[in-house]
Amino acid sequence: MSASPAVHSLPNGVVQATSSIASRSIAASPPAKSRTDGPTGRGPSSARKAAQIRSLDGEIRALARSIAQAAVEVLAGTRPAQQLSRTLDPGCLGALQHRAALTRAHAANSQGGQSRVHRSPMVRSVRVCAVNDGVYEASLVVSEELRSRAVAMRLEESNGAWKVTALEIG
Repeated sequence: MSASPAVHSLPNGVVQATSSIASRSIAASPPAKSRTDGPTGRGPSSARKAAQIRSLDGEIRALARSIAQAAVEVLAGTRPAQQLSRTLDPGCLGALQHRAALTRAHAANSQGGQSRVHRSPMVRSVRVCAVNDGVYEASLVVSEELRSRAVAMRLEESNGAWKVTALEIG
């Protein structure tokens, strides 16, 4: 006569198997880790990681929007380039200052000293793409009164701050 074991569930996730022939218990392994940890138990789950990436994408999108608008205002002569010194690396800042000076000189020469100031540039669209950890590229469309411009930039994280290391304005 064979007896089949009965399985009972105890508090704290311990499973106890008993047999009618011999009363013995077998404890199961401890409960699994919570689902907030990934399958390896070493990092955030894929859902949490995706949420963190979306949050970072939103932060980068907002930063790219403000930098692009400010850069176009520098070219128009309505904003000093030094206001961007914290977010642009020195090479980008120098190139932007040089282009702004050329633009103002050209406008002054072509219209007999009366320069047409670009009015109210507005960012129409922003696209960001993660290249690597701590490196993003952004493309934007900035519309002015008479024209639209394409703006592309590369943002890199350095010492907890984002810096634009490449800036192209069409």
